[in-house]
Amino acid sequence: MTSKTVRVGNAGGYWGDDPGAMRRQLELGPLDYLTQDFLAEITMSILQKQRSRNPELGYAADFVDQVRECIPLLAETRTRVISNAGGINPTGCAEQVAAAAREQRQELKIAVVEGDDLMDRLDSLLEQGLPLANMETGQHLGEVRDRVVSANAYLGVGPVMEALGTGSQIIVTGRVTDTGIACAPPAFEFGWPLNDWDRLTAGVVAGHILECGAQATGGNLTDWREVPSFHHMAFPIAEFEADGSFVVGKHPAAGGMVNLKTVTAQLVYEMGDPRQYVTPDVIADFSSFRLEQEGADRVRVQGFRGEPRPPQLKVSIAYLNGFKAHGTIIVCQPDAVEKSRRMAQTMWENLGLEFEETSTELVGYDACHRHISRDARPGEILLRLGVRDPDREKVGRFSKLFPSLILSSVPGVAIVGARPRIQTVVAYWPCLIPREYVTPTVSVVGTQQVFQVSDQVPETALRESRKPLVRAHDEPRSSAAAGQEPTTRCQLNELCWGRSGDKGDTANIGVVARSPEIYCWLCTYLTCEKVKEYFSAICQGPVERFEVPNLESLNFLLHESLGGGGTVSLRIDPQGKTLADALLAMEVVVSQDLLSTSSRE
Repeated sequence: MTSKTVRVGNAGGYWGDDPGAMRRQLELGPLDYLTQDFLAEITMSILQKQRSRNPELGYAADFVDQVRECIPLLAETRTRVISNAGGINPTGCAEQVAAAAREQRQELKIAVVEGDDLMDRLDSLLEQGLPLANMETGQHLGEVRDRVVSANAYLGVGPVMEALGTGSQIIVTGRVTDTGIACAPPAFEFGWPLNDWDRLTAGVVAGHILECGAQATGGNLTDWREVPSFHHMAFPIAEFEADGSFVVGKHPAAGGMVNLKTVTAQLVYEMGDPRQYVTPDVIADFSSFRLEQEGADRVRVQGFRGEPRPPQLKVSIAYLNGFKAHGTIIVCQPDAVEKSRRMAQTMWENLGLEFEETSTELVGYDACHRHISRDARPGEILLRLGVRDPDREKVGRFSKLFPSLILSSVPGVAIVGARPRIQTVVAYWPCLIPREYVTPTVSVVGTQQVFQVSDQVPETALRESRKPLVRAHDEPRSSAAAGQEPTTRCQLNELCWGRSGDKGDTANIGVVARSPEIYCWLCTYLTCEKVKEYFSAICQGPVERFEVPNLESLNFLLHESLGGGGTVSLRIDPQGKTLADALLAMEVVVSQDLLSTSSRE
């Protein structure tokens, strides 16, 4: 490629995202590459369950459908597509894409990246003395080995670059990281060495911005009223230059918007420790780069620093962990809250069983944030009761008894849906494995071409390494604007915006100040202790805080806050998506001078 930049677009941030995004991205403007991220941690276990019922499944069929619809466009534009939609059966996925192309009398060269699936090797790995210990609890995998249903290592950019080297137009992978599929195109096109930690960090940062699709173009934005239109929502595009710097933008004809606010909000999403954002390829320093609005719907990102890649790869393991069921009833006014609580009390008393966990949620009143919710008299409430337990029979008794509430309790109620369905709980087990135990492979569909990918990379950087990365702790600091008279009471969202997400049972909340003065005040005011107290009804573990000065933001990790997270949780918001908005509803007292600085954003 001789062009000055490499244009990499995104067309999907999760399995279930906008099915029209791929077509819009291809129709509305030129792209060199198009990426799609389908694999959340829990998705792998869902795909494993599919394949256990049908060995030909185990991939995201939505990807095949989207490619089938876009084959004429792909043939015309020659845009190269990279996706981890292959899940636990990337070869099966690639073969279906090839079949769809043949149906339209088109030939697409398709490469497959595998080697991440460790399921058949688990016993051997344990016998070799690898504990595969849970990163959160320290437990040895042997304790749940008989219940494991999937095990996949996170691969990075290297095997994807090798797949691109085959000349294939479509690359289908297994468990390659979302940052890996976005970083591979510029690394391949510009020939970045895999020990160029700074440029790899650029690719990782771009991948983090692109990975969740429209979240970088105005989706889920605190200031959602500023988004001109959500119609035919834009998906982000990164225009890379050889030095690693890039511009985030979108197709002009699509909805949404791109500015410092939308890009920063996505950067703080599920960030963890900003100075040690660990990927298979590099430990990226998210506190190193800077953002600049370059024009309408264009944000430049530059100035990256990274450290050598970790010696181990993360492994996502899923295992069976009991059963759960939910039932919902609509309860109408008058006295909807009181009636809902009385119904819940009746249910638990009549059931007379002890469960591993039960849940009572008054949706429309206090389901998401518990005691944070304001007192109100809602016109109706969705009463949501749930149970989880290793004993399927006990969960079955809950399911059978639940409908009886309709005729033997309070008035003005109706059941929503059928009898509660018993679901198998699939829990998440994160662990680490030395890199040498994982060997990626690349193959080309319809050929005998299959080769292993070497993981040997010089650990010496192409520059002098900086000082070791360290955590950012709460540090007292002064704020000249804070505490001055006259003061005013406002909600935190008038001073900040934010976004939240999850990693297992840990909620991640990023809070971004609307001005430098507000950031200074925020560092002093919004402590771990204050956040822990605010979320005391849901946060059972410690709270960590990280300062991110380059983004004028704070990042909080709320441990043990999601009821187990993923499919384990009985909560209506098991991924903590609503927690940023809850925190931004906090009432604070600040000087009017400080509040006035927010209008400068």
